[in-house]
Amino acid sequence: MSNEDRNDKLVQAAGKLSTDISPERDLWPGIAEGIARPSRSRWTPMLAQAAAVVLLVGASSGLTFLVMNDDQPPVQLVAPDLLFETASYSSAYALGPEYLEARSEVSAQLNEELERLSPESRVEVETNLAMIRNAIAQINAALEQEPTNVLLQQLLLSAYQDELAMMHRVGGLTQHVMSRKDI
Repeated sequence: MSNEDRNDKLVQAAGKLSTDISPERDLWPGIAEGIARPSRSRWTPMLAQAAAVVLLVGASSGLTFLVMNDDQPPVQLVAPDLLFETASYSSAYALGPEYLEARSEVSAQLNEELERLSPESRVEVETNLAMIRNAIAQINAALEQEPTNVLLQQLLLSAYQDELAMMHRVGGLTQHVMSRKDI
């Protein structure tokens, strides 16, 4: 049986069906009442949401109260006894032993490395180190007048770090020059 034969039979069967079906009861009064009934207020969903928020806040507050009201003793914070000393790098105070040891090691290495440099480079390095050491002396003199000046203390610390870095770089520079093979 082909599709056309099947379609023809379906069309014939559909044609035999009744086209006039009347409802068992009159539906118009229910439809008219639905149209005439006022719509639900917009406030109803908002009130439901507000009630849910109040319920959620109340439940979380109650749970927090129960957890915090446990029979554990309260934690007491005890402030430790702190001893504050003013920091100063002026001549009245000595630098730490670690710094002095590192400086003497780097200084000894610097003297060896300076011998390997050309006279012009040696003069330039010594000039730069003299400028840094002069700045250290000036900051120390200012700190003798204002030993609690934090800015001067930071500048002095930075100058000491610059001095060490400069001495360390000279060592790296001469090692790089001595290890070049393309000369």
